[in-house]
Amino acid sequence: MKKIKKPWGYEEVLEINKNYLLKKLFMKKNNRCSLQYHKKKRETVYILSGKLKIYTGKNKENLKSKIYKKGSSITINPKIIHRMEAISDCFYLEASTPQMKDVVRIEDDYYRK
Repeated sequence: MKKIKKPWGYEEVLEINKNYLLKKLFMKKNNRCSLQYHKKKRETVYILSGKLKIYTGKNKENLKSKIYKKGSSITINPKIIHRMEAISDCFYLEASTPQMKDVVRIEDDYYRK
């Protein structure tokens, strides 16, 4: 298992192979990841604990948001702009296609490229 520290929490890579990537993530309350999209990667997010607000849309000026609680999930297709924001400390799983570095950041609170 590989743990990757992030400014908003961390990711643990549980499995990566040619077919899929499985990660467990922790996001601290009042933090959020970058506004981003993936060119090829498709991901499903499943909430283990806490509350996570997820923004999605085809352009950044017209994003919809929904709060996800324990036991709920969402699948995000390639090229859909999205961002996760922790309403409370949150643990969640992300199952996706295996393109680990397929991230195009549009905005980032931590000034990452």
